[in-house]
Amino acid sequence: MNDIQVRDLLATVRSRTPARLLAGRAGAAYRTPTLLDLRRDHAAARDAVWAELDMDRDLGDVARHFGLFLVQTQARDKNEYLLRPDRGRRLNSDARETIAARGTSGADLQVVIGDGLSATAVAVQVPPLLPLLKDGSKERGWSFGQPFVIRHCRVGVLNDIGEVLAPDVVVLLIGERPGLATAESLSAYMAYRPRPGATDAKRNLISNIHARGVSHADAARRILALAKQMMQAQASGVTVKEDMQALPNP
Repeated sequence: MNDIQVRDLLATVRSRTPARLLAGRAGAAYRTPTLLDLRRDHAAARDAVWAELDMDRDLGDVARHFGLFLVQTQARDKNEYLLRPDRGRRLNSDARETIAARGTSGADLQVVIGDGLSATAVAVQVPPLLPLLKDGSKERGWSFGQPFVIRHCRVGVLNDIGEVLAPDVVVLLIGERPGLATAESLSAYMAYRPRPGATDAKRNLISNIHARGVSHADAARRILALAKQMMQAQASGVTVKEDMQALPNP
């Protein structure tokens, strides 16, 4: 294999993944461009974890269009949220009252937005994804609960949402833990009629919603198709597997 073929092969491999494959080295260390890229991406990941979600700045137009309102878990600040994951799984008392007063009881599909470990992901991915979920619900004849935002949110908060609003299916759009490949990846955790005490075994997940992962259109199709499976099976989690072959065409 000549030099041109090697170069072309390396370019092909690198185009298929954000992983730093075959990056080369200078002595025992990374080359300077690789090291600088790593430091940049690590800084972006740290910033995403510590950033606080701002409704006007991050969700402005979509917040106004959907009438989003903001509540908070029992974690009082970002530091407590990171040190005490258990408090991020429970709504505080004000949040429960606000959701009960302003939310939709008994909806077929309830979408909730949580900052999670990346407010950056929420700011980038939620504005284009939320309208697709609402429109898709309308097309299927489902009632669509009033969406809202939870600050300092962990996945387990699904149980409190189920207890307060009693929807059929809850979709939690939440920022994923950032990595060195991207700090903008969103997850959709889903559960059928969640209640206190439900574990991860009762939940399903569609992850890696970002520019180089699952597109907004594909994410919406998968979320809505999985919600339909849950409604038909009246269950979620390990007993419900995503049927990729049954997905509607783009």
